[in-house]
Amino acid sequence: MPKAKLDLKSLSDQDLKEKLSEESLRLKKVTFSHAVTPIENPMSIRFMRREVARIQTEIRRRELGF
Repeated sequence: MPKAKLDLKSLSDQDLKEKLSEESLRLKKVTFSHAVTPIENPMSIRFMRREVARIQTEIRRRELGF
């Protein structure tokens, strides 16, 4: 089961960028390990990918001023 969603709007810009780099690195590691040996829950890759997209969307939303 994936962890609960973060409240991205309460994080600062710097925290968002740090979280993005952490989650992106984690996604790459899990994707690579899944390619070598299948992981138990491949749906977790989807949840990680969507979390990265949510963080990127919040960063972009702040850049545009919405």
